[in-house]
Amino acid sequence: MFFVDTVEVPGLGNRSYLAGGPATAVVVDPPRDIDRVVAAAALRGVRISHVVETHVHNDYVSGGPELARITGAVYAVPAAAPVSYERLPVADGDALAVDEDLVLRAVATPGHTPHHTAYVLEERGEPVAVFTGGSLLIGTVGRPDLVEPRLTASLARAQHASAHRLAAELPDATTVLPTHGFGSMCAAGAGADGAGGTTTIGEQAAVNEAFAKDVDTFVADLLAGLDDVPAYYAHMGPLNSEGAAPVDLTPPAVADADEIAARLAAGEWVVDLRSRVAFAEGHVAGSYNIEAGDGPGGQLAVLLAWLIPWGRPVTLLADTPERLARAQRELVRVGIDRPAAAATGTPEEWVREGERPAGLRRAVFADLASGLPRDAVLVDVRRASERASAGHVEGSRHIPLHELRSRMREIPFGAQVWVHCAGGLRASVAASMLAAAGHEVVAVDDSFANAPVTGR
Repeated sequence: MFFVDTVEVPGLGNRSYLAGGPATAVVVDPPRDIDRVVAAAALRGVRISHVVETHVHNDYVSGGPELARITGAVYAVPAAAPVSYERLPVADGDALAVDEDLVLRAVATPGHTPHHTAYVLEERGEPVAVFTGGSLLIGTVGRPDLVEPRLTASLARAQHASAHRLAAELPDATTVLPTHGFGSMCAAGAGADGAGGTTTIGEQAAVNEAFAKDVDTFVADLLAGLDDVPAYYAHMGPLNSEGAAPVDLTPPAVADADEIAARLAAGEWVVDLRSRVAFAEGHVAGSYNIEAGDGPGGQLAVLLAWLIPWGRPVTLLADTPERLARAQRELVRVGIDRPAAAATGTPEEWVREGERPAGLRRAVFADLASGLPRDAVLVDVRRASERASAGHVEGSRHIPLHELRSRMREIPFGAQVWVHCAGGLRASVAASMLAAAGHEVVAVDDSFANAPVTGR
């Protein structure tokens, strides 16, 4: 009897899998923090015999090389993947014996990347599940524009063909287990939201956009709907091609108030991980607020990796050691390995003697009912796709959050700046960046459903 355990990576919208039988198991697309996978195998009482990658990932750093090293597992990677480390090259049709009566069969599914490979789990020769990586997702497919712009159109066509190949070769009851698509920016459209997120080949053949459209319509719609690519993606592929180093999750060096001030003065990033409400009530002037939630599904890793100049030292401020530890774990998944320093406690402890924490004004959309104050500007930091689909507040300036740092000069000094997003989190990030640059800022902490939308 086989099993499949899911290892959720909700902050990135991804899933990894541990699958096997009574004695041994395979890991598919492992996260960087492999201790979670090792613990899952220990709970099952199985030995990890194989670690497999569906492709060289562009949205996170894989823990595959390290997991294979510490477990002695065979590390299987698509043969055409551009990697520089020792691995078992896997080609279309190759089979890996996982456990008694269990085989993992490789199926070439190019599209998300040229070398993308899905893996069919067969029990006594019968397909029972397919690990589709970034090919066939729940309701959609993986985006084809992360490798090389000149390949995007041809890879989109390949995505369509790969989805149809899986549907043609596998029974309708085969469980579909994708890596991306639960909020991941690697998904090309609106797919699974992570609530349950289980499906079969037959279900996807009935509802997935890859089957509902002919290839030309599918490609045209897919390319038209592609959103901005997070800037840090440019660094993930090379890291995964080289093979990332083991992670170090020990606590960072402790920074006192003088060191925090010195790092700010040096142009380094000091990031306050507390809630946006707590940040508004008091924070170190010049620090940025990227809220790290109490659960595992926050946006810290994506937002910080997208916004920070790559390689810039970062100091983390948190109210508790537990929040700091969660943040470290999230950040190593996107290649931000070691904070330069960190501090836990309160803003009063993070500012130098004689100084006081800064504050930030918050508002809701109802406060705009009578109009903005004279000479004030309203900045919308949602992505272009959000603004196009949900409308906008008339007179607002559109500067997506990920463009704010490079477009800061477009916001006039001396004007009060009101900033909003879709729910408040990104508005707080943007407001903290604007305040650090010397602007008078008001963060609109409210759902866009309450906005006075007059433009579409």
